[in-house]
Amino acid sequence: MTIAAPLQPLALLRRRLTFWYAATLSLILLLLGGGLYGVIHSQLAQQLDVSLRGATKELIRAARIREMEAASAHGNVVDAVDELHIPDRALFLLDSAGTPVKPSTASAWIRASARRAALGAAVEEEIAAQNQHRLSLHAERFRLGSGQMLIAVAVADQVELTDRYAELIAAFGGAALAAIVLVAAGGYFLVQKSTAPAERSMAYTRRFMADAAHELRTPIAVLRTKADVALQQARTPEAYESTLRGMGHEAQRLGRVVDDLLTLARADAGERPVERARFFLDDVVLDAAMSMGTLAQAADVTMIVDEFEETAILGDANLVRELVVVLLDNAVKFTPPGGSVRVSVTPEPQPTLIVEDTGAGIPQDQLPHVFERFYRGDASRPRAGGAGLGLSIAQWVADVHDARVQLASASGAGTRATVVFPKPIGATA
Repeated sequence: MTIAAPLQPLALLRRRLTFWYAATLSLILLLLGGGLYGVIHSQLAQQLDVSLRGATKELIRAARIREMEAASAHGNVVDAVDELHIPDRALFLLDSAGTPVKPSTASAWIRASARRAALGAAVEEEIAAQNQHRLSLHAERFRLGSGQMLIAVAVADQVELTDRYAELIAAFGGAALAAIVLVAAGGYFLVQKSTAPAERSMAYTRRFMADAAHELRTPIAVLRTKADVALQQARTPEAYESTLRGMGHEAQRLGRVVDDLLTLARADAGERPVERARFFLDDVVLDAAMSMGTLAQAADVTMIVDEFEETAILGDANLVRELVVVLLDNAVKFTPPGGSVRVSVTPEPQPTLIVEDTGAGIPQDQLPHVFERFYRGDASRPRAGGAGLGLSIAQWVADVHDARVQLASASGAGTRATVVFPKPIGATA
């Protein structure tokens, strides 16, 4: 027996959001439909009442005209009922006692309504017929020229209202169903679009955590192994010193990885404050180059520092120094002994930092990925103990300073890193 795999959290979220979109629209349409039904029902009922009142007025007018046309009033007045044809309306003439004059018979409820109308006020009422239809009635008294009082009655079957309601409900129901289907489809599409960044972020976070765990696992395993080996048997002081020195090196590497992870985590969360102050890029770059000079000397790499002009920018001097250190550190690490690293700063046309090395270079297919966290690239390319986080930090520093970082490189041709900063407000051209 096969068991269906559970839905992924985002897939379940998409279905729930789509359901709520459709359910919300359905509720809105239900409320709107109910309101429209109530309004239209009231309007159609009013139209029917107006129509019945108009029919009784026409019957009264026709009866009076027939009286004036003939000498025998009673005999000719009743002809008005036969001559007056109003579609879907039944017309009656009754005397003040409720006795049918024309036609000769009438239902008991019509006669009762006529007697109430004879008392003075017009009568309007509804009644359920035997065929499950509802009938509406309007009765109104009037006097002929001879002084005789008659009651004019108009009756209509509300089936026409029922037919209109059915047509209205069918039309609105069809439109509502189409709207719900369209909203469900469109909602699912929009939900996919809106959750796509979250899905990418979650995938990125999972990959980032896996890479971080891998990077942290190696130095931790080395530390544990060195400690276990050192404790297995007695050793000379020199052996213990060598072991502790190796453990210290791994602890230092572990500390760098943790510091970089913390920096990126704070950057992602927006918790790393960024100062906005005017300072000189050339001073920061010169200070970073002097600090990295020792590393370059130990690697037998020549650090060439061009003459700088004063180059003012706006931002966080400490973060910019960290960006410069990352670029210099990478350049030194990936430059073979005997090579060189050149640093230059130019103020025009925009403040620009350039770091060039004579290293192995980066293949073109790897250039778009070098700023990704923990990106390893070619396995044959030396890593020099790095965790692959430096350029990610450099990219973040550039982004918060509205700067552009560009890498130009090719295998065996060295790498050129260019950082272009915006001109500070008020800087002269």
